[in-house]
Amino acid sequence: MLDRPGAPLADTLRETTERWIEAFSAALAGRSAGELSELFVADSHWRNLFGISWHFATFSGNATVVAELLARGTEVRAANFRIDHGALAPRHAVVGGRDVIEAIFAFDTVNGAGYGAIRLLRQPDGLAKAWTISTSLDFDSICEARAGGSPAQSTTRDFAGPDWLEARQAEAAYDNRDPDVLIVGGGHAGISVAVEAKRIGLTSLVIDREERIGDNWRLRYRGLKLHNKTPVNHLRYLPFPKTFPDYIPKDRIANWLESYVDIMEVDFWTRTAFEGATYDDASQRWTARLTREGAGRTLRPKHIVLATSVSGTPAIPEIAGIDNFEGEVLHSSRFKAGRQWAGRGVIVFGTGTSAHDICQELQAAGAEITMVQRSPTMVVNVEPAQLYDKTYLGDGPPIASRDILNSGVPLPVMKLAHKLVTDEVKRLDAPLLSRLEAAGFRLEYGEDGTGWPLKFRTRGGGYYFNVGASELIADGRIRLVQAADIEAYVADGVRLRDGTTRKADLFVLATGYKGPDHLLTQLFGAAVADRVGRVWGFDEGTAELRNMWTRTRQPGLWFTGGAFSQARIYSRYIALQIDAIEAGRLGKGLG
Repeated sequence: MLDRPGAPLADTLRETTERWIEAFSAALAGRSAGELSELFVADSHWRNLFGISWHFATFSGNATVVAELLARGTEVRAANFRIDHGALAPRHAVVGGRDVIEAIFAFDTVNGAGYGAIRLLRQPDGLAKAWTISTSLDFDSICEARAGGSPAQSTTRDFAGPDWLEARQAEAAYDNRDPDVLIVGGGHAGISVAVEAKRIGLTSLVIDREERIGDNWRLRYRGLKLHNKTPVNHLRYLPFPKTFPDYIPKDRIANWLESYVDIMEVDFWTRTAFEGATYDDASQRWTARLTREGAGRTLRPKHIVLATSVSGTPAIPEIAGIDNFEGEVLHSSRFKAGRQWAGRGVIVFGTGTSAHDICQELQAAGAEITMVQRSPTMVVNVEPAQLYDKTYLGDGPPIASRDILNSGVPLPVMKLAHKLVTDEVKRLDAPLLSRLEAAGFRLEYGEDGTGWPLKFRTRGGGYYFNVGASELIADGRIRLVQAADIEAYVADGVRLRDGTTRKADLFVLATGYKGPDHLLTQLFGAAVADRVGRVWGFDEGTAELRNMWTRTRQPGLWFTGGAFSQARIYSRYIALQIDAIEAGRLGKGLG
């Protein structure tokens, strides 16, 4: 793996990565722990996204990585590892502050084709050893192999039979049949699972209680836009047009989701409430109770996917004395627009993104605004915030390759990278942050300074992408009060400890949302909730999000959620696992 003096850089990188992958493939095939160990640095990591065994976990440390690769590689007969130059020409990169050589590779298993990413570190002796490796099943290759490479044909015309629309309506009605998969929640995460399930050959039905597809975005506050750029947020198979803005408005997202469901032929019932379900071990099916347009309906799917969002159900805290207030109190999820509050007092509780956006809209509408800060919050200007997503921005490989690189970063390396980005963001935003602190705003930067992405993955909030509200706070046009300075809630607002009263006609509780697991007991019973345990937040054993996109200890119960990029990347793993279960190649539950 030594460089050839004078060789062109591209040739050197090609030779370095090819020699490493050949040595890796040979060591794995020969079950040589010693040879495999020599290919990895001491602090190496392997992130397995169902690529080598049906296990979703990150393994860290040379000895652990080697032992797990040997055991699991044998289990699925992983072999024929080779660099995929078409997906990505091997290249230099900086990851987590380290200069690496990164490449994408392909391989084969008994479960189907796979792909992954490696990041190699150059050693003092000129050799290259792996710092990180990731392995995933290749959903596209698996589906294409089954289809035989031929698109669906539609040249036959039966003029006596149903046309396309009639066939679609009959298919989506589920009269006298049940879907393989019932997906509860019709946002981008639930829709993404349905699209991938359909492609791999499963029937699935999405249900949502809203009137229209996309209403979970459409009905939110007027000024809402996505806070990361469009290239990060593409849906699978139908990317946003290049004419879309950097930050997409909520109504445009809602309309796009509605169109996407139609184009991708997703079976979707609106105005349908999920009332709960029980599981029968003998038949291995759920009995799911629904209310559709006021009428009861029972379905018996084999699997249920809860896609009710990381930010789906409002968290409304108990605030002692708030009943003394005689004005209107509503959660931020019910706030629509600021115009009706012009010239009136409004107090917004919370300092996350929704709180700031709502304060800014109310201030622009002419309301008298007070923001109540309950806990320290990370603030980052919206443009520097994009540095965390730089894998997807600028020139480079197609999004499929970027997804492989992005998902190939294990949690320990992600923390290193995000700490560096957070330090840079703080430097870029220093003038604003100083002004905020001078105004009394309490700042923090995530666990160990790792920034907003890991705050999202652990608590679903606690940060704000500044698009102007921070300047309004620093200027005093949005008044700031610390929750500890409130002495009492009174009929016309809040009385502060200094004896003054902030008057208001409206309290907005921008107090966040409950996690994905909060409805488990209500919908499935205490036994299922106890069996599954916590959902979201990192599991110490696997270094992955708890119970997300993987089998749970309740057979046939799955969870999805998160950002658009997470839905795009991880939805296909749910489809792959369910397909393997229905084919008898994988057990239905964990443990």
